[in-house]
Amino acid sequence: MRLALFQPDIPQNTGALIRLTACLGVPLDIIEPCGFLFDDRRLRRAGLDYHDQAELRRHSSWEAYQQHLNGRLLLLTTRGGTAYTDFKYEGGDSLLLGRESAGVPDAVHEAATARLVIPLRPETRSLNVALAGAMALGEALRQTDGFPGGFPGMGNQT
Repeated sequence: MRLALFQPDIPQNTGALIRLTACLGVPLDIIEPCGFLFDDRRLRRAGLDYHDQAELRRHSSWEAYQQHLNGRLLLLTTRGGTAYTDFKYEGGDSLLLGRESAGVPDAVHEAATARLVIPLRPETRSLNVALAGAMALGEALRQTDGFPGGFPGMGNQT
């Protein structure tokens, strides 16, 4: 299981997702360009001291990311047709989160194996990207028994 961010805009969200993936032992892919300097102090503050524990790979472009992609690409999008809780995840999946300001271009939509949505109340627009990533990654890890820690039903690592 991997988490990927497409051209993230907000350093605090990226920092929060670096922290999330470090804590859960999930690799994180950053597809550049980012809307901020990657050494931004806000990125460091949001990620606390977890940057060194994160398995992070930066890709210079969408095309460069595609060359390293193994497994299925699952796009989280408000334009998705399948609820993220109704999808059957596999261990080699990559969950892709779009840019906070604009999502992803149509070419990225077309490249996705599946487009997943988090059902929301109709009068709301979207969730914060870090919250959406945490929800979807949690469900994917639950289904694939990928959580660390050795808790029953939560992974086999100790």
